[in-house]
Amino acid sequence: MIINTVRSVTDKPIRVDANQGWKDKHYALKMIEWLSERNIEFIEQPLPKHNLDDMAWLTEQSPLLTFADESCQRLEDIPRLKGVFSGINIKLMKCTGLHEANKMITVAKAWDLKLMIGCMTETSCAISAAAQLSPLMQYADLDGNLLISNDVFSGAKLVDGKVMLNNDPGIGVKKI
Repeated sequence: MIINTVRSVTDKPIRVDANQGWKDKHYALKMIEWLSERNIEFIEQPLPKHNLDDMAWLTEQSPLLTFADESCQRLEDIPRLKGVFSGINIKLMKCTGLHEANKMITVAKAWDLKLMIGCMTETSCAISAAAQLSPLMQYADLDGNLLISNDVFSGAKLVDGKVMLNNDPGIGVKKI
């Protein structure tokens, strides 16, 4: 399995996004326990996004933190996620931008939910905007620009696993 292969060459942090792939809470728990034994940091969206009762049970049983992704897209999603997940993954492309993301951070912090800033396959412009919020987060997954070959912007960079912001005006983006 790929996790064992990666673990054979590094002890660097690994985070797993199941993308709603596990339908049964008992199977999901077995998988999470297996991942925990391999020093995985957390699991993202293990069950389908609307299966909140099973997800709450899974989070309660899980040795790993659980993060909402597809279950948490907008500010109004957060109230139903307290006690269901350990944290939320905020993506600017899903929540409409920095303004709503900032509100989501405030609500999530008030409810002791862990915070992650994430992305999809996006340009450096979008990644740089999301990077502005990274100091408020416990976790960041901002590598979507590395997955495209036609990025017309230069902005925030990943250096040794850390998000580095440019000193340019605004969000630190230049058109190239």
